[in-house]
Amino acid sequence: MLLETEGLEKRYGDRLALAGLTVSIPDGRVGLLGPNGAGKSTLLKTMLGLVDASAGSCKVLGLDARRHGMRIRARVGYMPEGDSIIPDLSALDFVTFAAELSGLPTVDARNRAHAVLGYVGLGEARTRRLSTYSTGMVQRAKLAQALAGDPELLLLDEPTSGLDPKGREDLLALLEDVVRRTGASVILSTHLLADVERLCTQVVLLREGTTLYAGDLLPLVGVQKGVFEVRTREDPTPLEKALTHDGMTVTREGLALHVAIAGDDPDPIFLAAERCGAEIRHLAPLVQTLERAFVKAMEAGKAG
Repeated sequence: MLLETEGLEKRYGDRLALAGLTVSIPDGRVGLLGPNGAGKSTLLKTMLGLVDASAGSCKVLGLDARRHGMRIRARVGYMPEGDSIIPDLSALDFVTFAAELSGLPTVDARNRAHAVLGYVGLGEARTRRLSTYSTGMVQRAKLAQALAGDPELLLLDEPTSGLDPKGREDLLALLEDVVRRTGASVILSTHLLADVERLCTQVVLLREGTTLYAGDLLPLVGVQKGVFEVRTREDPTPLEKALTHDGMTVTREGLALHVAIAGDDPDPIFLAAERCGAEIRHLAPLVQTLERAFVKAMEAGKAG
């Protein structure tokens, strides 16, 4: 297991950042989602032993995070969200330092730094000071230091934050290649749901320090069998009433109706529309997106 927590709590004064979090995550590619203040960054730091939990337990790669932080950090690469570089160092010195911290001897750490910086596209700029780097280059340098110790697990905290569309696409492609080449597991903490859909096969959804969902991504996305999205030219209320009268399950999302029927034949929807005089301008199988699943989970969690 990548991560196992039981009743994990972390308090900062009166604020409860993690509120009895219990979750088990197998190895693989995991998206860690939640609104600001959900506890994502606190969880990552607790996993690394950089933050002591107030209560409960946390195991990473089978090791207790409270007692074996050094051993965990030797096996995990961490790319923090904020400016975690040392501006006056060159990228080469910075990544060498990270490799030494992971346990490599100095000569091996230097060779590893050369190789990793070349891999992330900073080979020609490796001797420049980090203070001269663009945002995209800084993110690549941060990824390089996370890879320096050849980790079993990568913890990526908002890796594409602040990047323009081209820089974001390039970094995502690089992360895909990292996973393919190394076989390392990944926990990706981000507010960009499209990044999770692209890179991850599992999702953990947090709200106010508790788990709303933990499991496979697939059930949250894709075409929903037997469910159609319907839009009408006018107010959809008459059609909504007609469909409900005919025994179909209807939920409303703005001006769209999501209609669950028995089977895959939408004819009952057309018949109900004809009877109530509604003009359908869009009817198609409902494609569930991670964004839609995220919003629904947030609303359900708030209601609960």
